[in-house]
Amino acid sequence: MAATAQLFEEPFDADEYIERLAWRTPGGGSKGGAEAFDPKKLLEEFVNHIEELKQLDERIQRKVEKLEQQCNREGKEFAHKVQDLQRSNQVAFQHFQELDEHISYVATKVCHLGDQLEGVNTPRQRAVEAQRLMTYFNEFLDGELRSDVFNNPDKEEEQEDGAIWIAFFFPCPSDLKEEVGGMVSMSCIGIDLLPAYRDRLWEIKEAADIIQKLHLIAQELPFDRFSDVKAKIASKYHDLERQLIQEFTAAQRRGEIGRMREVAAVLLHFKGYAHCVDVYIKQCQEGAYMRNDVFEDIALLCQRVNKQVGEVFCSPETVMAKLIQSIFENKIQAHVKERLDETRSSDVEQYLKNLYDLYTRTTALAAKLTDYNLGTDKHTFLSKLIKNIFSSYLESYIDMERRYLQNRSGMILQRFYDSKNHQKRPVGAGSIQDLKDRIRQRTNLPLGPSIDTHGETLLSQEVVVNLLQETKHAFERCNKLSDPADLPKNAFSIFLLLVEYLCVDHIDYALEIGLSAIPSADAKNANLYFLDVVQQANTIFHLFDKQFNDHLMPLISSSPKLTECLLKKKEVIEQMEVKLDTGIDRTLNCIMGQMKQILATEQKKTDFKPEDENNVMIQYTAACSKVCSYVSKQVERVRRSMDGKNVDTVLTELGVRFHRLIHEHLQQFSYSSMGGMLAICDVAEYRKCAKDFRVPLVLQLFDTLHALCNLLVVAPDNLKQVCSGEQLTNLDRNLLHAFVQLRVDYRSARLGRHFS
Repeated sequence: MAATAQLFEEPFDADEYIERLAWRTPGGGSKGGAEAFDPKKLLEEFVNHIEELKQLDERIQRKVEKLEQQCNREGKEFAHKVQDLQRSNQVAFQHFQELDEHISYVATKVCHLGDQLEGVNTPRQRAVEAQRLMTYFNEFLDGELRSDVFNNPDKEEEQEDGAIWIAFFFPCPSDLKEEVGGMVSMSCIGIDLLPAYRDRLWEIKEAADIIQKLHLIAQELPFDRFSDVKAKIASKYHDLERQLIQEFTAAQRRGEIGRMREVAAVLLHFKGYAHCVDVYIKQCQEGAYMRNDVFEDIALLCQRVNKQVGEVFCSPETVMAKLIQSIFENKIQAHVKERLDETRSSDVEQYLKNLYDLYTRTTALAAKLTDYNLGTDKHTFLSKLIKNIFSSYLESYIDMERRYLQNRSGMILQRFYDSKNHQKRPVGAGSIQDLKDRIRQRTNLPLGPSIDTHGETLLSQEVVVNLLQETKHAFERCNKLSDPADLPKNAFSIFLLLVEYLCVDHIDYALEIGLSAIPSADAKNANLYFLDVVQQANTIFHLFDKQFNDHLMPLISSSPKLTECLLKKKEVIEQMEVKLDTGIDRTLNCIMGQMKQILATEQKKTDFKPEDENNVMIQYTAACSKVCSYVSKQVERVRRSMDGKNVDTVLTELGVRFHRLIHEHLQQFSYSSMGGMLAICDVAEYRKCAKDFRVPLVLQLFDTLHALCNLLVVAPDNLKQVCSGEQLTNLDRNLLHAFVQLRVDYRSARLGRHFS
């Protein structure tokens, strides 16, 4: 294999190259091939190939050296060329500097010459302008306007004939015709106007410039000598002003922005410029209010006009502000008056909703309009516009809000009582009633017959939700419609109405009725529905508290009214808590009364001193079973009626009274040995019932009572040891002695000596 440079092109693999060389050598293959392996031939081939590679390397090296010499030679040649170019560039740069200095010198001479020419030409122009104005003034002074700029009958006749000819062949609708100085606008038929008409604007602009300057000059002349000429100039001044406004109006209707801009620029120096702006604003609003939503129409109108005024007027912010002022003082004010006046006396609710909606949408529109350029203090400008529209309505807002809330709240409550066929009775109407209430709250004496409510709590979440919803809407309106300085005061007045109708007229009234309906402790089959009153009152107050935090607090959080609101809320809570505590206490007494009746009816003296001591088959007495069943129901009812720590507090009180009742009940009987065991079984069942209270104190009391009952059955010799036990060692010795005295064998076994 001949060695060539192509064999070493990338990618080159030395191992593959050796393998290929060995494979091509005769006898250089493996021993298992067709020809036997001959290492000598392979070695000889490798030696020869190495020589070829050396020769190839020498040839390549000579070629590389030749190329390097050629590269060095060409590099020197290019370096010489670059140096020559640099020298040429320096020479050219010097020439450019000389040329620049010469140009600057010539420019300075030209500017100086221009200043000299301007110094000569300016007085000349002023003199020519003064002569021209004097010529025109002289025409007014003579009473005959001879200049074509003021009077060109031929052109006017040509314009009139051309307009008639066009109108004859291309009649326009009457509502699109606009007469402008003898011409009729033909833009509606889509053809170009006559050349005379196209030149008319230039003529009017020239005349306007002259008459405007003459008008200024006439202002300085004495009236007694130049009254006639001043009147003629003023007449021509107003005539041209009228023609310019007509031209502007026609251009606006044709949508020719360029012509409108030119006419507006001419009118800028006239007194009628403001009238031109008024005409523009009036025409902008023509056909703009096509939807049912006037606020959306106004937003789109302002967006469209805002793009146009910058192309037409030199002070677009003034025109835009005037447009918005016109919209507010005319369109929005009329719309507000129409919607509010029709409901102000007939439907107060709808009136308040409309007022809130209109004020909200107007302020939202004003917020959008702040994106436009309306001058420096656009926020104050828009605020004044809104105030001018709504001030008369906002002054009486809070009075109407309070009056509506009073009527609406009273109607909601009355409708509820009517649905229950309940005639609301006065609560605490006189001194005797007040005295009864105070005695009832301080004692548990039933003064007068209790009221039968047939299980009705006279509380309704639906009523509460309606009252809170109305108040929520009132707070929202108050936040939007009240002056920031009056907002806390107005919000507090709404809160007082909520307290009056929700807390006093509804919750407090229901508590009073509930207190009056609680039966006496010795009543049979008493309906303890006051716990239902507690449950609903608790739920309602949570809703009341949520609205207080969510809707009232943000309105008064940074004002002195916050303290008044918190004090009023605390006062209301404390008043209701007193009545709730009184009602719960009397309900617990009633529960105890029911338990006493069960024990008095079901518990027999023979239960604990049976005639046949060996034939007692029951695990606990019937009285115990019924009492435990009744107590379990009442515990569950208490849990449903209350939440939080109130549950534990009430159950603790109920458990303590339950323990006291059982303790006193057990001390009414004498116990035989088997009767004592049965008493222990009863107490064990009572203790099992006490576990439902989930109150450690109650369970501890019944554990102690269970230990006391052990004194009824313990052997006389072990009595002293039992009394020294862990649960009884801290009890009063008289209490232990009293329990031991209940044993039938107290005297016979001489058990009293253990306590002497």
